[in-house]
Amino acid sequence: MLNRASEATDMLKEHIEKDSVIRIISHNDADGISAAAVIANALAEENVQFHTTIIPRLKEDIVNQLRSEKYDLFIFSDMGSPFIKEFNTYKHDVIVADHHQVDDTESESNVVHLNPHLFGIDGSKDLCGAGSSYLAIRELDKKHLAYFALIGAFGDMQGQDGFTGVNKLILDDALESGALEVHEGLKIVSKASEPIFKSLAYTFSPPLPKISGDLDGAREFLERMNLSYGIKFTDMEDEEKDLLKDALVSINPDIFGDCYTVPKEVPLLRDLEEYSYILDACGKNKKQGLGLSIALGERDQALDAALRLQRQYRDQIVKGLQWVKKEGAVQLNSIQYLYSEDKVLKSVMGTIASIGLSVELLDDSKPVLGLSRLHKDIKISGRTTRDMVAKGVNLGKALQDSSNNFGGTGGGHDIAAGAMIPYESKDNFLHLVDEMVEYQLSND
Repeated sequence: MLNRASEATDMLKEHIEKDSVIRIISHNDADGISAAAVIANALAEENVQFHTTIIPRLKEDIVNQLRSEKYDLFIFSDMGSPFIKEFNTYKHDVIVADHHQVDDTESESNVVHLNPHLFGIDGSKDLCGAGSSYLAIRELDKKHLAYFALIGAFGDMQGQDGFTGVNKLILDDALESGALEVHEGLKIVSKASEPIFKSLAYTFSPPLPKISGDLDGAREFLERMNLSYGIKFTDMEDEEKDLLKDALVSINPDIFGDCYTVPKEVPLLRDLEEYSYILDACGKNKKQGLGLSIALGERDQALDAALRLQRQYRDQIVKGLQWVKKEGAVQLNSIQYLYSEDKVLKSVMGTIASIGLSVELLDDSKPVLGLSRLHKDIKISGRTTRDMVAKGVNLGKALQDSSNNFGGTGGGHDIAAGAMIPYESKDNFLHLVDEMVEYQLSND
């Protein structure tokens, strides 16, 4: 994998020396924005011009449209692996730095395909899209940018239990550069910006059953210990913090552990996981440009705007989880699904599917699909657990194969995947996925 990364760096160096303007296309979630940021920051430091576009998904028409653009080098980050065949016919050089599942298409000499799955490395837990992107610029003496790859890993739920695989190598780079520090602490969010009851209710990873996503539950939990719920964690007395820590650890021991911080950052962005949530909120609210500008160094007004989006997004998630609590999921034999045409719920469907599993609102013995209608199409976000993957579930494969049957597109990871299908195919699609997951479980 590192040899392939060197090939990407060599291709990049060639274009830096030629003073090429470089085209970056990346995904609009926290991982994709971090992936674009790590490349863009590296190029900015080398005084190279670049043009970045952040999109929700790469489709064939976009791939064909880009073909005619007058750039010498295209970099696809956190996307691109399903389109190697098309990139092979580009007249330009292409770097694909991705981590989603791959097919068996070999790349031509104009394409460097950097993806952990090509080397037997699990792209759902050992390396994210921002990690692949970092490896492409690492040998330009950029270890101080390694922490962006870890922000992407948190965005893709890869850092919550410590970093493994290639992520561990990237963590070592970040620590060695001095840009990152690790210390033990409570892994609750917004310690310095929200009252403690909101900090607890907005903490979804690690999950706190009956507290995560439940503002009333968080208030009642604090009241039972005679702790004031209206103050910020940072304003609590040391003995109150200790009391809170002991109570939270008894609910989920994982709530206390390694916290990763960038000491030179402003307080709001110092914690890597918090940084990933802010980028995610920008992406989910279609303000991915705002997220990228923050990752490229803008602060003040940009950060204020992002914080407003984050608060709004968290409130939407809480509303969504209350809906799940009340309505539950529709059960099929081997999967369950959530479907609503409510505007707010549609915008957070994938997130509440994921959190619903982790906070025990949904049955964790079945994968869950979150469905959102977009005019004539339906967008699907699928999530399952590591335990179900170990039993044979591969959601990326199930969603890719099922969506292809209805003229749609799909794919991703074994544990988390997505698809887009025509609306009228909804019921048939769900039954086909159900059958495929049943087949995966019985044939493992």
